[in-house]
Amino acid sequence: MAERLDAPRGSLDGYLLVDKPAGWTSHDVVARCRRLLGTGRVGHAGTLDPDATGVLVIGVGRATRLLRYASSLTKSYVGEVVLGVETSTGDASGEVTARVEMPGADLDSARQAAVSLTGRIEQVPPMVSAVKIGGRRLHELAREGIEVERAPRTVEVSRFDVFPSGEAGVLRVLVECSAGTYVRVLASDLGRRLDGVAHLRCLRRVAVGSFRDVDAIPLDQVGPCSVLDPAGLVRDLPAATLPAELCAKVGHGKVLERSELRVAGEGPWALFDEAGALVAVGQARGHDRVRPAVVLAAAR
Repeated sequence: MAERLDAPRGSLDGYLLVDKPAGWTSHDVVARCRRLLGTGRVGHAGTLDPDATGVLVIGVGRATRLLRYASSLTKSYVGEVVLGVETSTGDASGEVTARVEMPGADLDSARQAAVSLTGRIEQVPPMVSAVKIGGRRLHELAREGIEVERAPRTVEVSRFDVFPSGEAGVLRVLVECSAGTYVRVLASDLGRRLDGVAHLRCLRRVAVGSFRDVDAIPLDQVGPCSVLDPAGLVRDLPAATLPAELCAKVGHGKVLERSELRVAGEGPWALFDEAGALVAVGQARGHDRVRPAVVLAAAR
């Protein structure tokens, strides 16, 4: 059954791009936005580590149902990899657990190692992540001193560029990757490929799909007037414009033929009316049909 986003008159529904400050968890940012916006229905499209800064896509009101489409977008990060120092968390917030001399880790070898960590690769989630095992988040277990076995997960790293930082033993990196990729694990793996150890620091998420950090606002500027149209949350999806009769069908949750909608690819698709308003998000149902997964009030 399709989810409807119809809302009471005057309700606050939409999204924000927040530039998350260092030292805040993503949950902290959501909690602050709830207070600043005066609504309890706020969520985010992908956790950022507490020490990290940058783009956090925030959904407000019934638009939180659209966050799934932003969560799956490619993420882009910049950061620094400190060679020769391993920490308990894989980043600068942890305790130093090892120091290793790495005289052979020059820029060329680091770049070659980074190439070997691109494409579809396997990653083991760190113990400080929000992944749940046995109903509990790994970071909760880690705080209790418990370490559990974690199955590797397949992620895709489309870009892993390495640059000099101007500081001995520190490399600047640019990473573009699929949702669910841990950049701190990439940093640790880079150190191992260079016959040593490493950790990540100064991580910043500069993009989530087409959402850029230059467009994000500081947390203290969040307010009702900064909430953007919900349709922006699906702006990276392929789109189709529907005539009035199809909008009516979609608005009532009807499953339609692809040929009627004239959509291509695997979806999902943002479905608009002829006035440019977002009516629904459609998802493939089999090979030849499309079902409205989320329906907006405009479809009535």
